[in-house]
Amino acid sequence: MSPEILLVVMTVVIVAVALAASAPVFLGHNFDVDGKLAARGEAVAAGVFLGAGLIHMLGDAAGDFDAAGVDYPWPFMLCGAVVLLLLLMEHIGEAAESKSDSNIILALLATIMLSIHSFLAGAALGTSSAGAAAIVIFLAIIAHKWAASFSLAVTLARSPLSRSVSFIAFLVFVFFLPLGVASGAIAAHWDGAHPLVAPTLKALAAGTFLYLGTLHGLANGTLVARCCDLREFSAAVFGFALMAIVAVWT
Repeated sequence: MSPEILLVVMTVVIVAVALAASAPVFLGHNFDVDGKLAARGEAVAAGVFLGAGLIHMLGDAAGDFDAAGVDYPWPFMLCGAVVLLLLLMEHIGEAAESKSDSNIILALLATIMLSIHSFLAGAALGTSSAGAAAIVIFLAIIAHKWAASFSLAVTLARSPLSRSVSFIAFLVFVFFLPLGVASGAIAAHWDGAHPLVAPTLKALAAGTFLYLGTLHGLANGTLVARCCDLREFSAAVFGFALMAIVAVWT
């Protein structure tokens, strides 16, 4: 299977997982996302995102900027800016959640924030030229995507927005991942003519990956509230180690 076809298949699978995760909400059924297996998967994904952001995305971006003769550490600045932006949006979302009359604001903020995650995760997948790294990133996105999709669907369903408007907002979130994949693939293809486009996307993706691996979820995050759970912490370490090992061959 060619890398292009594999990328399309992985994108279709991720989109299908996102839609399947939201189906119980939009179809009016109950669904439990708090099982132990789900928590372990989320912890592994956090470690993978941390490793992918630091070892692969940020490292590659810094190398590409250096090769282009750029002295200013743009990759690190862009990565840090994304982390701060997402942290700010999540704090605003939590503040809005505490106010009963701001459910629409919360729903829209959640859609925007998760769409940014979705786009940049897709861009990271699209710019991943190495097969092993791309597959591991794909699995981490799957592990996170179903939980994020279900969470967003619940937030939208509980808001004053109509069911049709909520579903359209959810589809926007879903659409941003293939848009990110396409943008990353195009940037990688144009690397010769525009050598800084792909590393810029990688630096931005590194920011969202670092955020997903550390601060995402704030009070409920794997490496924030549940770091003392040795099983979940070990799962996160396993995910990080996995990306470190993959870097040997990429």
